Amino acid sequence: MDARPQHDSADDARETHGEVGWERNLWVSVFGSFTTIVGMTLLLPFLPLYVEELGVTGHADIVQWSGVAFSATFFTAALFAPLWGRLGDLYGRKLMLIRASLGMTIAISLIGTAQNVWQLVGLRLLTGFLGGYASGANLLVATQTPKARTGWALGMLSSGMMAGNLAGPLIGGTLPPLIGIRNTFFAAGAMIAVAFLATTFLIKEEKRPPTHKAKSRGGWSAIPDKRPVIAMLVTGCLLMFANMSIEPIITVYVATLVDQAHVTFVSGLAMSAAALGSILSASRLGKMADRVGHWNVLIGCTVASAILLIPQAFVTAGWQLVALRFLMGLALGGLLPCITSVIRHSVPVGVVGGVLGYAVSAQFVGQVAGPLAGGFVGGQLGMRSVFIGTCLLMILGAVLNMVVQARLRAEKSET
Repeated sequence: MDARPQHDSADDARETHGEVGWERNLWVSVFGSFTTIVGMTLLLPFLPLYVEELGVTGHADIVQWSGVAFSATFFTAALFAPLWGRLGDLYGRKLMLIRASLGMTIAISLIGTAQNVWQLVGLRLLTGFLGGYASGANLLVATQTPKARTGWALGMLSSGMMAGNLAGPLIGGTLPPLIGIRNTFFAAGAMIAVAFLATTFLIKEEKRPPTHKAKSRGGWSAIPDKRPVIAMLVTGCLLMFANMSIEPIITVYVATLVDQAHVTFVSGLAMSAAALGSILSASRLGKMADRVGHWNVLIGCTVASAILLIPQAFVTAGWQLVALRFLMGLALGGLLPCITSVIRHSVPVGVVGGVLGYAVSAQFVGQVAGPLAGGFVGGQLGMRSVFIGTCLLMILGAVLNMVVQARLRAEKSET
């Protein structure tokens, strides 16, 4: 049984009016999240080539500038996610989606006109600042969907996001040879423009004036019990950490398992296997969480992810690593919708946008810290240590969630 606070019954009553058309909102949000994430990630396969085209010479400088340009978007996105979430609470979630899709249409298209690497980095920073469609869609779906269907809906949205992460590099590897690098950005901008039009004309949000309580008190101070939120911030960070910690070492690790001729192919399979597993499992695990409780599924998925990390450290063949990454993706797919659902049920509706913004920032922290820690630990202690260390962190996350859930249940039974 889920331990849920009792403070938001008034919020529930207000939200019943927003449930009309929630399925249409969901599918538009899935499409918009998919297209915007494709736009953010499609340059990965050809980014070094574009950096070189913009005048950077020397292998080391090209690699360095490529890393700066790619991470720039996620840096500003992490900084401004809480702001956009808070503004969504005050002025409407649909408005934030319109802002993000229009902003990314312009920013992604402008990247195709960059004349030097400084402009490229600046436009990538602008993309992260203007973006935030996926996090805004997360908020809209969480607050406009009937609570009994929240887990399933957020699972479908999570699948769309993961599909964008999977398809972006694939599209980026296919289009430039056909239409050129600059035209690839224009095409991505046009695709996001379709999402902008769909968001503007198809999404229907029930208008609700912001509560005075939400205006007068900050999002964090308005939360009556902060323990579930803190647990979800930590879990979200660990989710992305676990998913990304292998990235810096995977090619080198695969090279110890397969012939040199197959290293790139198997590395690509291993990288995409986890995303594919999450796409397949997110909606199903979200639906299960609606039945058996979001905390229960979240803890189970965290434990399963931790267990699956152990054999990855001791594989002897490339196909074993690919299979285990796929299974781990199946487990990780249940975390994001459950994290969002627990936050949704634990805070007043008037501040849920700001809190989900903090959750997005926490996930970006994991996305940045995972590769950094993986590269450092792999270089200093050996590649197998990356899997073991990440496993221990996931176990600590599961213990944290079990402790918080047990205390919430105990307090609820006493009242």
